[in-house]
Parts: sequence; C-alpha cells; structure tokens
Amino acid sequence: MRIVIKVGTSNLTYSTGCLNIRHVEKLVKVISDIKNAGNEVILVSSGAIAMGVGKLHLPSRPSDLAGKQACAAVGQCELMYTYDKLFSEYNHTTAQILLTAPDLQVSDRHEKFENTAEKLLSLGVLPIINENDTVSTEEIEFGDNDTLAAKVAEGVKAELLILLSDIDGLYSADPKKHPDATMIKEVYRIDESIEALAEGAGTKLGTGGMVTKIRAAKIATESGCDMIIMNGNDPELLYTAVSGEGIGTRFFAKRS
Repeated sequence: MRIVIKVGTSNLTYSTGCLNIRHVEKLVKVISDIKNAGNEVILVSSGAIAMGVGKLHLPSRPSDLAGKQACAAVGQCELMYTYDKLFSEYNHTTAQILLTAPDLQVSDRHEKFENTAEKLLSLGVLPIINENDTVSTEEIEFGDNDTLAAKVAEGVKAELLILLSDIDGLYSADPKKHPDATMIKEVYRIDESIEALAEGAGTKLGTGGMVTKIRAAKIATESGCDMIIMNGNDPELLYTAVSGEGIGTRFFAKRS
C-alpha cells in the first residue's frame, strides 16, 4: 500500500520548540517497520520553524515573515539531520523534497515532482516532504502541511493519508471546550454539517487546525484516497491505522 503520513509540529517538539527525542525515535522505528512490511511510505513533516525556534533559543515563534523564514532555514537542517540519522539506523535511505504551491499547481512542475517521487519510491527511498518555508510567501505557500499532505497524496496516487495530530479525531464539538463531545469514527461524505464541526486553530508552534484537516480530507477523498485523523502521541497506533482497524476518524474515498 502507498501511504502518506503527515506528522505535525506538536508530535515532534516540546512547547519550547526543542526536539522530543524519545517520541521521534519511536515514530521513526514504527514507520521503518511499516515500510519493512512492504508498504511505500512518504512522510510529510512539519517542525522546521519550531525546531529553528528551539535551535536559536528564541522565546517564541517569530511573527514576522523574515523571522519565520530564518527559523525554517535553521530548523530544516536540524529536522533532516535527525530523520536521516534515525532512519539510517533501520537501513532506510531518506530524501528531502521541499515544495511551494506552484510545484503542485503548474502542470510541468507537478509532473516533475511526480516523476521524482515515483523514482525515489522505486529505489526504496523514503521521501520526506515539507513546505519550502524559507522562500514561501503568501502568494506561493500552501499555508499548512495538512493541505500539502493531501496534495502530495493526490499527486502520488496514495491509497491512504494519515494525519497525526494532538487530538484523537473529529468530534461533535471541540473536546477541549466541551468534555461531553463524542468522536465521529467514520465519514463517508463531507457536507456542510461536517465542515461546521471544524473550528479553532492548532498549537502555538504549529499552523494547522481542524479546518485544514477537513480541507485535506476533501482533497484526498475526491482523489480516491482514504484519510485518517488520529492522535500521534503513540506512534505504535499507526499499525492499527495501516491494518484497517478502526482508529481516529476515517474519511472514506469517493468510489466511482
């Protein structure tokens, strides 16, 4: 199975922006094992700006564009160094792909991305994709890695997209504000009632929220790819998601 796994900033770093070493090591181990089982895996990873904040010992995420891009430049090096080192321990070769929105919107650039991704997968490489925050501006940015992951899943014709988050799935209301909210385990059609459930933004170090995840679900399912929103706090639960057992919220692809 061809799987795109998106991991959010909150699953990689502490609130300080520094790397959560124990968690990332476990995540890499599980993804390596899923790949060993014969699956093709593409990892879409957030975290560059946050890790830059930690590396530069800044008190908080910058609000200005130049500050964010500087943090991304520093943090992306640290992020890829960490992934390359850890995946190498399980005999997996990684490749970095940094994208801006036109890379998946302009036909010839989109084709080049698809060809590169296909070649890397055929060579057994694990592509690690992030938005090119260092050069992205409002005109050429995806804005969030949920959307990026869905566009990647669409482009490589993935069968499953998994969004790892700091929540368990889509709820009937914001569980942080409404303790009695119930989780919706299966979604077969994204209509206005589902879109209305998306509210709020993500963590201080990240950029996503449920709104971006619903948007990603629409992109993925319309391209024939199932999508799962699940909590990334325990990477071993990825086994459950890949096996098809119920976990988190699963959005089922539109079938022709």
